[in-house]
Amino acid sequence: MTKHKKAHIISHTHWDREWYMPYEHHHLLLIELMDKLLDTLDQDPEYRYFHLDGQTIIREDYLQVRPEQRERLDRYIREGRIHFGPWYVLQDEFLTSGEANLRNLLIGHMDARPFGIISKTGYFPDSFGNMGQAPQILQQAGITNAIFGRGVKPTGFNNEVSENDTYESPYSEMIWRSPDGSEVLGVLFANWYCNGMEVPADPVAAKAYWDKNLADAEKFASTPHLLFMNGCDHQPIQTDLSEAIRTASSLYPEVEFVHSNFDEYLKALENNLPGDLVTVEGELRSQHTDGWGTLVNTASSRVYLKQLNQSGQTLLEKVAEPLAAFAALAGVQAYPHHLLTYAWKTLMQNHPHDSICGCSVDEVHREMVTRFAKSSQMAEGIAAQSAAALTEAIDVSSVAAWGPEAVPFTVFNTSGWSRSGTLTAELITAKKYFPQGPTPQSLAKELGQEPLPQWLVRDEEGKVIPAEIEDLGVHFGYELPKDRFRQPYMARKVRVTFPAADVLALGYRTYALVAGASGSEAAPLDAVHVQGHTMENAKLIVAVADNGTVTVTDKQSGAVYAGLNAYENTGDIGNEYVYRQPEGSEVLTTEGLTAEITCIEQSRSRVVMQSVLRWEVPASADEAFLTEKREMVPFTERNAGRSEQMVSLVLTTHYTLEAGSGMLQVRTRFNNQAKDQRLRALFPTGLEADHHYADSVFEVARRNNRPAAEWINPSNAQHQQVFVSVADGVHGLAVANKGLNEYEVLLDGKNTIAVTLLRSSSELGDWGVFETPEAQCLGEQSVEYAIIPYTGDGAVSGAYAQAYQYQIPWTVLQTQGPAARVPAVNGRPHAGGMALPVSGQWLSWNAEASPLAFSTLKLSEETGDLVARWYNLGAEAAELKVTPSFKAGAVYESDVLERRVSKLAAAEQTVDGYKIVTQVYELED
Repeated sequence: MTKHKKAHIISHTHWDREWYMPYEHHHLLLIELMDKLLDTLDQDPEYRYFHLDGQTIIREDYLQVRPEQRERLDRYIREGRIHFGPWYVLQDEFLTSGEANLRNLLIGHMDARPFGIISKTGYFPDSFGNMGQAPQILQQAGITNAIFGRGVKPTGFNNEVSENDTYESPYSEMIWRSPDGSEVLGVLFANWYCNGMEVPADPVAAKAYWDKNLADAEKFASTPHLLFMNGCDHQPIQTDLSEAIRTASSLYPEVEFVHSNFDEYLKALENNLPGDLVTVEGELRSQHTDGWGTLVNTASSRVYLKQLNQSGQTLLEKVAEPLAAFAALAGVQAYPHHLLTYAWKTLMQNHPHDSICGCSVDEVHREMVTRFAKSSQMAEGIAAQSAAALTEAIDVSSVAAWGPEAVPFTVFNTSGWSRSGTLTAELITAKKYFPQGPTPQSLAKELGQEPLPQWLVRDEEGKVIPAEIEDLGVHFGYELPKDRFRQPYMARKVRVTFPAADVLALGYRTYALVAGASGSEAAPLDAVHVQGHTMENAKLIVAVADNGTVTVTDKQSGAVYAGLNAYENTGDIGNEYVYRQPEGSEVLTTEGLTAEITCIEQSRSRVVMQSVLRWEVPASADEAFLTEKREMVPFTERNAGRSEQMVSLVLTTHYTLEAGSGMLQVRTRFNNQAKDQRLRALFPTGLEADHHYADSVFEVARRNNRPAAEWINPSNAQHQQVFVSVADGVHGLAVANKGLNEYEVLLDGKNTIAVTLLRSSSELGDWGVFETPEAQCLGEQSVEYAIIPYTGDGAVSGAYAQAYQYQIPWTVLQTQGPAARVPAVNGRPHAGGMALPVSGQWLSWNAEASPLAFSTLKLSEETGDLVARWYNLGAEAAELKVTPSFKAGAVYESDVLERRVSKLAAAEQTVDGYKIVTQVYELED
């Protein structure tokens, strides 16, 4: 009998490193699973393959405990029996930055390189939605397929897969296309990634099993090649699978049952695809579903994790890597690939979906906080050493106007755009090392008695920069020289607040603290003026209303945005995955409250207005909620309401307007004592539009304000990375953020942007009862965001660039080069590499009015090339013109794996719409 059907049985286990148990509990089970896998591969030649869940970290985790099994494990990887990679971890795509997604892929490939083999399967088995640029990223990495579980078909809790008419493809196979036109073959786990688990070897049980599972697979398959995933979450190895396959083969002679792998399955699939596959485009976010199973509210679960992640990611990719690249280009420090890889790996251990999404038990997220700290501490150390090496090489003696007693300091701009801002730096004006006196106390007394001169800040031309200078007194400090024992000291310090103007992209500028009563001023400062509760600079007028909201006027266009930044509070009887407002409960806002408003900082370069709101909100959900959770009442069927008991919520908001800035910065602090709730900030745009724009992974995604007809969830929250924007074609309002990944555009007639500041929940949710009291996020909280009005296109106008820069901290370091006022240890001069000018730039490009966004500057570990990356935010092609300020040989267009693809005649190229483009520069000695 001719066999028309082929059942590809792929053995795997979907390995969540941590989830409903702490990491080490999962780790213990992983050791047992891997031991059993190796034994099975040894003993059963018919057990041909095992898919290691697409993540190379599993090998690290196993060998951490079982190093003696390295040779055995690695042999099976080299032989292709264990399929390894291509990712380091299975990340949540929307809650990790574009560069983090690429580092994940790059490090996964680096881990696999010694084996000479890597799985080229674009594996996204359980991502909570899929990024729209995934096909382009995969194609650039040489991966022509994507295997995913969510995004185009209703998928709910406990791996429940629904069937309805809104399935966006009639088949489990489809073409998935990125905005730039890149395509991959998409394969949906239409029956989830467990549809071939626990295959019976007993003929009677096998007959019932395969009658159902074959029919389920055929329902969606476009070819005779049927996929059966032999495993599930933390599923142990099926050791009798070979016998079970023999049983199935005898029961169904018309079906060829094989123990397969993704390479074999995909090759067979590609050779048999029909001509009527559907093409799905861009983001896969399950928009054609009822809206309850998208799991988008993980973007607001445990907001503190998202804030730590944003800070850590930014510190690595936008500060430590560029500074390390600058230092390497200057020849003052070797690029620390090993340290950066360690920091990235430590950070990415927090990026699996059940980790960064905040939907695990409390023990998991406590450990994550430590990992974030470890990664950030390493990144801070790398950045500090790189900046110190650079400042030691800066020749400050070339500025005669400063004089020998000056205290120079350097401002580094590691963003991809020229930048201005008001900065604060702590500078040492005098120091004494131990033992330059009988006791540290005597050193402190001597320094404290020295009168401070009248300091001025001067730029490299000698012109005075208006600054606020505060005496901080005497402090202890220490240095750790590379060639001798630690050097403790006592130091006299001052705090300097000043405006840094037009610091070049990927460059630096040096200033100096100079003694003197007066001097010629630099170009007139666009000072911030205050009248009552209104702040004004050259671009914005900001009026703080009695209820604490602000009215922002864009002076360029005359557009007025009123009532911005009211706060909204609602109940939440959902869980870490899903927000659910209690039926019929009241939406509370601060619009009717009266704020205490004061101006707490005022200078020519910066004004800070403070608003304090005292608000009474319900303390928690009512007692019925406890019963409903304990009895596992589905969240959509819960009837609990909010408690009648109230608690105080005091919101202290700082509105900061800087000279010359088109952005109003907002910081809100509060001590949260309310449970089972959601807190949002509201920004009524008043703009007419049926869509909006959200910064996502290597794109600004256009999304509809109104969900699809199938959507029944009252909430339509979405993911964002850096900002969300509403525009009507003439005017636009963007709200940028630092680690606030959830927003919603309300259908209230005002197109109000609602940004989630905090969500408090008390249980994990999903398939069991797991209490998570720490997800209530009680205690002190602080959130930061910014309001950016603009005209025209958000990318070309520079509004989006402002938002990207908002997340990137400045780096300011006291300069220790020749002629610096504070002497080196024992009076010895600092040794630098090449002598650097007091201001400079490593790489410039045509950023002005460009739709391109800059993404990264780093060195490639494999080739030593300098790597720079941009992406086109618009649909039209754009010109990229780059001018290196370092000795460069050939310039190549690269891919996301930093491989040279094609040589460029110059560092110029046309970047097609929505394309991610990477250039690498061969460095000359």
